[in-house]
Amino acid sequence: MLTLIVFAQATQAADAPIPLTAFFGNPGVSGAKLSPDGKRLAMLVNNESGHDQLGVIDLADNAIKVVATFRDADVGYFEWVNNGRLVYDSRDKTTAPGKERYAPGLFAVNADGSVRRQLVETFDPWVKDATVLEREKMPWNTYLLRQPGAQDSDWVYVMTVNFSRDEGIDEVRLVRLNTLNGANETVKAPRWTRQWWLDAKGRPALVTTVEDNREVLHYLDPKTGQWRKLADSDAFLRSEDALTPVGFAPDGTLYVSSYGKRDKSALFAYDLGAGKVAATPLVDLEQYDFSGELVLDATRLLGVRYTIDTEAVAWFDPAMKKAQEAVDKLLPGRVNALSVAVRSITPFLLVESWSDRQPPVFMLYNRDTGKLTKVGESRPAIAAARMGPQALVQATARDGRTIPTWVTLPARTSGKKLPMVVLVHGGPYVRGNDWRWNADSQFLASRGYVVLEPEYRGSTGYGAAHFHGGWKQWGLAMQDDIADATRWAIAEGIADPQRICIAGASYGGYATLMGLIRDPQLYRCGIDWAGVTDIELMYTGHWSRADDLSGAYKRYGMPKLIGDPVQDAAQFAATSPLKQAARITQPLLLAYGGADQRVPLYHGRKFYDAVRQTNKNVEWVVYQEEGHGWTLVETRLDFWGRVEKFLQKHIGQGGQ
Repeated sequence: MLTLIVFAQATQAADAPIPLTAFFGNPGVSGAKLSPDGKRLAMLVNNESGHDQLGVIDLADNAIKVVATFRDADVGYFEWVNNGRLVYDSRDKTTAPGKERYAPGLFAVNADGSVRRQLVETFDPWVKDATVLEREKMPWNTYLLRQPGAQDSDWVYVMTVNFSRDEGIDEVRLVRLNTLNGANETVKAPRWTRQWWLDAKGRPALVTTVEDNREVLHYLDPKTGQWRKLADSDAFLRSEDALTPVGFAPDGTLYVSSYGKRDKSALFAYDLGAGKVAATPLVDLEQYDFSGELVLDATRLLGVRYTIDTEAVAWFDPAMKKAQEAVDKLLPGRVNALSVAVRSITPFLLVESWSDRQPPVFMLYNRDTGKLTKVGESRPAIAAARMGPQALVQATARDGRTIPTWVTLPARTSGKKLPMVVLVHGGPYVRGNDWRWNADSQFLASRGYVVLEPEYRGSTGYGAAHFHGGWKQWGLAMQDDIADATRWAIAEGIADPQRICIAGASYGGYATLMGLIRDPQLYRCGIDWAGVTDIELMYTGHWSRADDLSGAYKRYGMPKLIGDPVQDAAQFAATSPLKQAARITQPLLLAYGGADQRVPLYHGRKFYDAVRQTNKNVEWVVYQEEGHGWTLVETRLDFWGRVEKFLQKHIGQGGQ
């Protein structure tokens, strides 16, 4: 979408800093969804006590009613069951993972707030419901299948998840559940099912099973009523023979994402009779792997939504294409994602609108009148004019590989020789970013820093070669990509070479520490939160907190993607921040969660004990009940407040 960075002109008036709560408080409105007939809009609205409640707007008169709320908890995920009924689960945004019991329950209610039922048990008393079912509630390890389904009866599909100590999720069983009386029936399926897909009519159609490192895709053939295998691929390595289901069109056509012999995956129709992918893709993004979803109503495939540098859509339906053009004209310079009710009998479309500077805003578009009406904002305290522009640029690594790199600039600056934070995404085998408002980068930009976010090799979304280029490259070529992107910003005159800090979480925290070790001349300081400090520790585990990496991933995935603990022992030692802690002399901020099961606290504790022997300029903080990332508002405010002071001291005004 963007190829050039546009710099805002400097102004003489100095605005007061935007409060941290505007960036890191909980969103005001989220998750808006139209009812199947388009007559109502449901959404999560934050109330005066800070909890999310479920509200429903009748679009005939714009009357709003809160239909579900908990005294001391939040409504979590929700979905329409039919035109007049909703199903939802619970969460508590004031409870960190260390105290969370992972039993969100499941509840249903009519759109007018009547006939409320608790369908699934939960451990926590603040989400108990007094209503009585005709039969026993389903067990706590039952979760809503996050797919809309048919939305034409009182039934939904839920998953009963069996957990194991070694593998995490062992098996997922699909159950059809009546939201009025609790009646339920289990769907027959192959053993070791992990994921389910419904077809466009809301019927179970696909499953994946996983055993050891093999992932098999099965199809429930309606002609025989039997499951048959469609594809068999490596569960961890995203092999070229893998098929990723995207969804079914109402005519029964299955669409999949596939690489085949290509570098970039694309969207293809899949011939279920012949058992093969179509020769020509429906959507080919050329520079990007396909990632997206089908946009449907009850009878047609209306379009395909996908991500390039930002979210975009290809409309096949002329009426939706016309509506998109009208909304884009009313809201220029933004991504405007349109949603249509599956069996709409009204002129309303839901619009979720955002840009790099504008957090998501929810609106209704009336196709008859051409009028847009705002229904809620996710971040009402954020003024878009005070946010910084973001663009995707192309840096070049030392071996010639192109490194897509996100650059966010402070608003109202010349954009020349500014202090810079190199923000490294976690994963690492994920896509880091796309063009949209992001709290972390916009907060840093609001404090006067350029934010550089490289999509280093190993990142997904940019083709198989870019992904494969990161295998076994922790602390090596992946690290060089980050350094080379940093040098690009210096060469372009954007960054002050004397005021650059590297920062990141999880793998980004690991890359922060390795950056300080490998390129001490580049980075003045580092910020690591929840970061891996030694690859070998990822294999060995520890008595104080079991990690959540499955045994199969450690046996089959990690040796290929990251390295083998025996064959690559020398490489592990050479790329271990823990073993080379004495080489880090720059100021360092370390933050870890005491309940983190992805990167347990001992990663941080061991490293802190080692680095402080030779580096006295290390700040250490533990959020005892937090996990792999910050759940609580007070944690986010405390952490980013520390970041602000740390950066100001070392590369801000205090570091000049």
